[in-house]
Amino acid sequence: MTLGLVCDACDTLSPLSATLCSTCGAALGSKTVPGPSPAPRSCPNCGSEIPGQHRFCGFCGARSDGADLRPVWLAGPSTKTRLVLVGTDGQDSLSFPLTDGEHVAGRLEGAVMFPEDRLLSPRHATFVLQAGKLWVRDDGSHNGVYIRLRAPKIVPSGTLLLIGEQLIRVESALPDVLPYPDHEGTYFYCSPHRTARLTLVQFLTGGDVGLIYRSRGDTVTIGRELNDVNFPEDPYISGRHAQIVALEDGRFQITDLGSKNGTFEKVPKIVQLFSGDQLLLGQQLLRIELG
Repeated sequence: MTLGLVCDACDTLSPLSATLCSTCGAALGSKTVPGPSPAPRSCPNCGSEIPGQHRFCGFCGARSDGADLRPVWLAGPSTKTRLVLVGTDGQDSLSFPLTDGEHVAGRLEGAVMFPEDRLLSPRHATFVLQAGKLWVRDDGSHNGVYIRLRAPKIVPSGTLLLIGEQLIRVESALPDVLPYPDHEGTYFYCSPHRTARLTLVQFLTGGDVGLIYRSRGDTVTIGRELNDVNFPEDPYISGRHAQIVALEDGRFQITDLGSKNGTFEKVPKIVQLFSGDQLLLGQQLLRIELG
């Protein structure tokens, strides 16, 4: 372990015998008369409270004693391509400029970092900008990346959707199974098993299965009331929110019915992004702006 004196002005470590800092020339080891403690302030990087006398954030390690307290990701080359964080009030918040190359987003890694969002994986996704085109790649995150539908879209069986607070998987209904008796020839008493075209599976906290809805028709509407599937206690779902239509080839057409908060589809692995697209990473809503 190296022992020495740390300069209060520039943090340079000098020998114990030194009286002046070799870097900035400030006096070392001088005593100052204590004054009033500075007021606490917010970390410019993660928003945590920092005691007034501290120069670094105890949560994320960012330095916060400079005059410019903008978030660290705002510093960088001037570019018109950026990610815009949309606040809970619908207003634009932080801006993340993107230059050619890869930009990692996550809870603990990357330039686009949200340390307090526990729904984000440490390394969640990567934005790739090349020749003016932008892609997002899911880096094996636990909860995935979701993109808001801007037009009706045809998706395969097994697609995951975010509708309000509901995580729903749409899939083809299993073939009809005829009832069969046990080894004594007795049939199990049950509800009638009717033919279905599509199945909706709701996932609860922790991945447990909640509601399972089997539709006998080709079309299912989802919303807060007067639909085939209703979630009356979900404040983020519109009255008539989304529609799912089963196609003859086993795929489905998903249509947002003009809902306020949109219908989001989970990105399979990588997808190209366009200006105006909206993404959900964890609890963060990001809008794409291409220069």
